[in-house]
Amino acid sequence: MSPRFLAPLSVLSLALALGACEKPQAPPAPPRPAMVVQPQPAGAASESFPGEVRARYEPELAFRIGGKVTQRLVEVGERVKKDQPLAELDPQDVRLQLDASRAQVAAAEANLQLAKAERERYQRLLDRQMVSRSQYDSAHNGFLSAEARLRQIRAEFNVANNQAGYAVLRAPQDGVIASRRFDVGQVVSAGQTLFSLAVDGEREVAINLPEHAFERFRIGQPIEVELWSQPGQRYPAHIRELSPAADAQSRTFPARVAFDVGTVPAELGQSARVFASTGAAQALAVPLSALSAENGAPFVWRVDPQTATLKRTPVRIGAYGETLVPVLEGLQASDWVVAAGVQVLREGQQIRPVDRDNRAIKLAAKE
Repeated sequence: MSPRFLAPLSVLSLALALGACEKPQAPPAPPRPAMVVQPQPAGAASESFPGEVRARYEPELAFRIGGKVTQRLVEVGERVKKDQPLAELDPQDVRLQLDASRAQVAAAEANLQLAKAERERYQRLLDRQMVSRSQYDSAHNGFLSAEARLRQIRAEFNVANNQAGYAVLRAPQDGVIASRRFDVGQVVSAGQTLFSLAVDGEREVAINLPEHAFERFRIGQPIEVELWSQPGQRYPAHIRELSPAADAQSRTFPARVAFDVGTVPAELGQSARVFASTGAAQALAVPLSALSAENGAPFVWRVDPQTATLKRTPVRIGAYGETLVPVLEGLQASDWVVAAGVQVLREGQQIRPVDRDNRAIKLAAKE
């Protein structure tokens, strides 16, 4: 064969071989389904804080004198009545003090009788002009001094007598022993807290407000309380007490919430949740799962209703709620955002919008 025909033939064979090796192009992947929602009105969003049911009054109980504890008569959680003994101190020292005071009273009474008799004798001698007026005045002043001394000793005896009674710690009111902070045999000082008593009567909820939420609350602000034992049932309440200083360890602000209704089936120690409105300035809210962030900047994936493609949209948010987060800026009520799986999405990606039941959604229509 002629060489001039071999070159074109070789080129043609090589082209056919390369064409046979090329793989056919795969068809483009269909748009992935993504659950989308529209922002909710602010009225549906609220902040919630965990709390604990406590007594309205919780006095701390302590001995009025120091000593060694010899008996503990109640345990934590036990219900007590007014004036019921709770603990006792070793009474030996206070009894000795009482005996000493009693002896001093007897001595002062005898001294007063002697001073009285001395004054009366000088009075008779003065009437007979057998002693001078100054001698009588000295005897009279001795009587007055003995009388004042007796009053002083009797007051000290009353104090010692009261201290003897202080050796027994008694409940000031009906209630439940909430805590104990001592053991038998321990030497305690006067005023050292031994028990805390949850007084019968009003109940309220103790909560702790974080620093970022503190400024939105005030005393008397209406809120709602839901008891853990009664889900779905909310009771009207208000903030009764709000600490102006943060706790040194938790950096939260303690607050007390009082019920507005008279009878609430709330028991001591029950868990509760306090709900508060997020405020009028918070126009919209989205699910927590719709929110993502990069370098500390929060954003959501907003869906273009015409092309069903994604656009990263920065937002400014408020305080997190239990299931929702308020969006202060960046979204409108007519927008659609992806509510799940946001960590695997990318800018410009096309999706197939579905609702929570995996049903297709027409983005042009409002949900």
